[in-house]
Amino acid sequence: MTQRYMLDTNVISHIMQGRDAQLLVRLTQLPVGQVVMSSVTLAELEYGLHRKGQPARLRNALTQVLLRMDVLPWDEDVATCYGGFCATLEAQGINLSDFDMMIAAHAIAVDVTLVSRDKAFAQVPTGTNQTLRLQVW
Repeated sequence: MTQRYMLDTNVISHIMQGRDAQLLVRLTQLPVGQVVMSSVTLAELEYGLHRKGQPARLRNALTQVLLRMDVLPWDEDVATCYGGFCATLEAQGINLSDFDMMIAAHAIAVDVTLVSRDKAFAQVPTGTNQTLRLQVW
């Protein structure tokens, strides 16, 4: 099976801003369907656009991103994964933002590699039954 990647909100934001040529080249080298985003990421992006007054350039950039990748729904399986994932991290004294926890659980539940530039994800331990695969692009 081909490895799939879920892009975190900060990576999508970099794509929308168009200021990271290496990131754009890397994305163009991946086949359609291999890169996805969480519906939680889309919600964060929509919130950001509304907060900024919906600038046309950013709205267009998001539209272009959405033409090239699927948005995966946050469903019952993801919610179940989220509960266990959060409890595990909390027991280890690790706290991420609510959205980061939701996106990480989503990546685990659908068995994809999370792509993020958020250093908070480095706190998440590996080697458990709920392992977050993480890459920094």
